[in-house]
Amino acid sequence: MTFRHVSYLWDDKKAAELAGDEVALLIYRSNLLGADLRLTNYGGGNTSCKLLSPDPLTGKDVEVMWIKGSGGDLGTLKKSGLAALYTDRLRSLQSMYRGLEYEDEMVALFNHCIYDLDSKAPSIDTPLHGFLPFKHIDHLHPDAAIAIAAAKDGQRITQELFAGKIGWVDWQRPGFDLGLKLKQCLDENPGIIGIMLGSHGLFTWGETAYESYVNTLEVIEKCAQFLEDNYANNGPAFGGQKIMGLDEAARKKQAAAIAPLLRGFCSSERHMIGHFTDDARVLEFINSNDLHRLAPMGTSCPDHFLRTKISPLVLELEPAEDLSDTTKIKERLAPAFEAYRKLYAEYYENCKHPNSPPIRDANPVIILYPGVGLFSFSKDKQTARVAAEFYTNAINVMKGAEAISSYTSLPRKEAFDIEYWLLEEAKLQRMPKAKPLSGRIALVTGSAGGIGKAIAKKFAEEGAVVVLNDMNAERLHGAAAEFKSKFGQDAFTSVVLDVTNGAQISEAFEAAALAFGGIDIVVNNAGLSISKSIADHTEKDWEILYDVLVKGQFLVTQAAVALMKKQDRGGDVINIVSKNALVSGPNNAGYGSAKAAQLHLSRLNAAELGGDKIRVNTVNPDAVISDSNIWAGGWAEGRAKAYGITVEELPAYYAKRTLLNEIILPDDIANACFALVGGLLNKSTGNVLNVDGGLAAAFVR
Repeated sequence: MTFRHVSYLWDDKKAAELAGDEVALLIYRSNLLGADLRLTNYGGGNTSCKLLSPDPLTGKDVEVMWIKGSGGDLGTLKKSGLAALYTDRLRSLQSMYRGLEYEDEMVALFNHCIYDLDSKAPSIDTPLHGFLPFKHIDHLHPDAAIAIAAAKDGQRITQELFAGKIGWVDWQRPGFDLGLKLKQCLDENPGIIGIMLGSHGLFTWGETAYESYVNTLEVIEKCAQFLEDNYANNGPAFGGQKIMGLDEAARKKQAAAIAPLLRGFCSSERHMIGHFTDDARVLEFINSNDLHRLAPMGTSCPDHFLRTKISPLVLELEPAEDLSDTTKIKERLAPAFEAYRKLYAEYYENCKHPNSPPIRDANPVIILYPGVGLFSFSKDKQTARVAAEFYTNAINVMKGAEAISSYTSLPRKEAFDIEYWLLEEAKLQRMPKAKPLSGRIALVTGSAGGIGKAIAKKFAEEGAVVVLNDMNAERLHGAAAEFKSKFGQDAFTSVVLDVTNGAQISEAFEAAALAFGGIDIVVNNAGLSISKSIADHTEKDWEILYDVLVKGQFLVTQAAVALMKKQDRGGDVINIVSKNALVSGPNNAGYGSAKAAQLHLSRLNAAELGGDKIRVNTVNPDAVISDSNIWAGGWAEGRAKAYGITVEELPAYYAKRTLLNEIILPDDIANACFALVGGLLNKSTGNVLNVDGGLAAAFVR
């Protein structure tokens, strides 16, 4: 089959392998639908199938409905993400239903209909599928269909476009009563092939998994083609272009410059992670004449505004605004954020119920910068990225609705009842507790191997997003692949960085700002070592040691502090120094004195930056041999020679000279760094934490 606006992904051979297993075919169909973001959003929509299965108590065949459970994503759905319920029991709940005021009590009753005891919790959409008789049902949120559903004349357009073959149900919050409304629509319109939900989405079905899949594609294709025909006939989208945006390079530069300021404002209640996009669809909207008319109206589909808030904040700045004077720009931005928070508080106060949950963070999630792009801020990178994707979906909906009629958003009261629904609140309360470094952004220099990679891994495991970097591009590529496999694409970004190169340092912090919105933690870890006698030490040896260890630490800290001050949320600098900063030893003049300079520079920075709530602390390792770039070079040979032993004897030699008789590993240093930034030592700065197994000569006091 050929479609222009959706992807036909069905593989007959793969489906044949699953023949006879309706649940496997449901999962297969769901994954195909979720793979095309034109069909539904991440985490949105749900699918179901009904089949006869033996009752485990009686052995008799009963009809069981398998449906995507609460939460989860169609594109990655597995059997563990499904709920299975006795269809007759679910339908029998109608006798228990007391009306719209008692919707929420029905959700608890779904558990009494469970067939498979390993089921995922049934979602609020369960009765929407249960009261329809079809074997296979798809409920999706395609932009093309929602554009019609959110149009002022949506019902009439649906009737005419599909010649009565698609039913219509007005907007209503999902729940038991909406399930009954869908059944009523079908009873009153026998022979329809789907139902459009006003401002919400689409229901389609079939007697087999394949029939349902094809029916879904055909209905969405027809909607999309209708919109395309009207785009061509109705002139420029969104009333045409109002402003000329910056070119791509300039957009990225401007976005990186303003992101830390925006993040600072959005993090007034908790640290937020940012995302930036200058997608062509976003630019068409934010540069248009209709931006200031449509943006305040808000979104229509519940899936959209639950993740984006009902409306965005639009910045009143020129695309090429001079952002160099941070104080001046903050003064320009502050009233806009204050007004947004006030508007959100009024929305809450005007719409709340006696039992509504407390007001949530009043800061914007979506920020539009005309001529530049869209910023989103949320608790983690994935949530921020998905919020941007959902607002892009909302833009598509507005564009389509305006092309065929005029766009309508949900009334604020209806939106509030979704956003502050007690069932939504319960879902939020069930979410896992945030990790200690959630919302934090860390840059660890030299993080493609050894101590640096161990620190970056530890931070990622504890919830931070990290900026991987190394001067060796090949080694960096390997570390990035490892992090993607272990933590996923949203946990990190990577950039080549030589800490002696000012331009590369600037690029690294711009990358942090563009990828995540700023920086919170910087670990100066990059280093090298040279072990030579005074006679053998060259001027070049001396210069490279001081360039990398001292100058590099200074330049990276300087750039980090400038960015942290933009955010005005404090920060952490950790300097990985060495016991050699405190202990004298043979053949160590250059390295030891550079380490001493690093240590004192840490003290000086701590004294200067305390007023900005930027804490500077030091970790002093010793003899971390495992996976170390330093030890892979000539340092091991040099130290072995100095101590009159072989290289192979070094680990045991170093362990035996410690009070604890322990070998020091990269993970030990990583744990020390986490101890400093994990939340228990927030009032400590200027400290030195020794991780050396215990060397009395290296005691600070």
